[in-house]
Amino acid sequence: MNNPRLLAGWLCAIMLSGGVCSYSQRVITLEEIFETAETQSVQLHPYITAQKEAEKEVGKAKEARLPDIDASLTVSFIGDGFTTKRNFSDYQKAPIPHLGTGLSLGITQPVYTGGAISNAIELAELKSTATRFTTDLQRNRLRFELTGFYLDIYKFRNLRQVVESNLASACKVLSEMQARYEQGTVLQNDITRYELLASNLRLQLIKIDNTLEILNDNLVTVSGLPKDTKVEPDSTILARALPREGEMWWQQAAESNSPSLKLARKGVEISRKAESLIKSERYPKIGLQAGWTMDGPILVEIPPINRNLSYWYVGIGVNYNLSSIYKTNSSLAKSRLSTQKAMEQLEAANEGVSMAVRADHVHYLEAYQELKTQYKSVELAERNYETVATRYAEGMALITDLLDAADSRLNAQQQLINARIDIIYYYYKLLFTTGKI
Repeated sequence: MNNPRLLAGWLCAIMLSGGVCSYSQRVITLEEIFETAETQSVQLHPYITAQKEAEKEVGKAKEARLPDIDASLTVSFIGDGFTTKRNFSDYQKAPIPHLGTGLSLGITQPVYTGGAISNAIELAELKSTATRFTTDLQRNRLRFELTGFYLDIYKFRNLRQVVESNLASACKVLSEMQARYEQGTVLQNDITRYELLASNLRLQLIKIDNTLEILNDNLVTVSGLPKDTKVEPDSTILARALPREGEMWWQQAAESNSPSLKLARKGVEISRKAESLIKSERYPKIGLQAGWTMDGPILVEIPPINRNLSYWYVGIGVNYNLSSIYKTNSSLAKSRLSTQKAMEQLEAANEGVSMAVRADHVHYLEAYQELKTQYKSVELAERNYETVATRYAEGMALITDLLDAADSRLNAQQQLINARIDIIYYYYKLLFTTGKI
């Protein structure tokens, strides 16, 4: 007689039984996801590799302190020579031993380089530290991104329960309407309009399930968890006692821990050290030198002597590039501008982090007020729905009133879920902004 409504009842039963969306899950805490991402997330690997590369650059810069050792061995064929007068007459052949050999060994130990070596080492160390801060910043961004996925999964799972509860209520009302319709006390139009409400709720469930699938895939992929993992958020996350320190406490935490501020400060130090490195080019380079050479035959004698000539030496070498006095002016001016830019960037970073902390702290406290308000809204919406439902059952209210009451209750319950999640979200947002996540 009423096959469409019978089908609607079956669909209600299927959706409420969980038959449409059933899969094995396991509870995973946010901390466990962070630990997994630390080693498995491909988004973090390039930064860790860059950090290792920067550490190797420090070792390479320190190698400049070691002595330079040059060794050479030559074997050659020497052709016969000839002599002539200055006007190229009186040609005479000059036989020369054909086998030529040369062996030399030279050692230079830098003693004074005007700070070039020490500044280069310090610059490499500063860049290595900056690379580590860059890795920390990327790690924090990754963790905050994972937190967003995690909390969204928690929110939509709770939202699904709310929609399921409202769908169950709608199915119950439809069943009562069907009974009253057969008694002639309810219009067919009322049943149709409430069936439309139930249909929209079922569509919401489908959309929620699709959103959950996408969020789970994003979380699993970014964190590096196994592909078949179905994440069930830790239900105790909302029950944790979260700190509610004042803004000044968070500002001080950001000053000490923010990777973006650390990176900006290190940028100033790098620029200043680059200035010192350029200035070192204006100083002479002094080093200890020692060497040994053996060459043969001795060609400086006529006729050549078919013997090896060997000698050694030790001494001090001084090298001074006079052109550096005027050639480094433009480089030094450019480096000073780079330092000024780095200082301005640090000032801007301080300002940006300070404003972000202030805004996040305001939203964090606001979220508590929002939660308190939404609890009251849900209470009022539940009371209103019960009142309107009773009035409708007694024929004292229209179907539109009942539909409005149902929509208001659903909206209030959804806003309550959002308010609960917002507290956790803005807390982790503060941790991210201050570098403590």
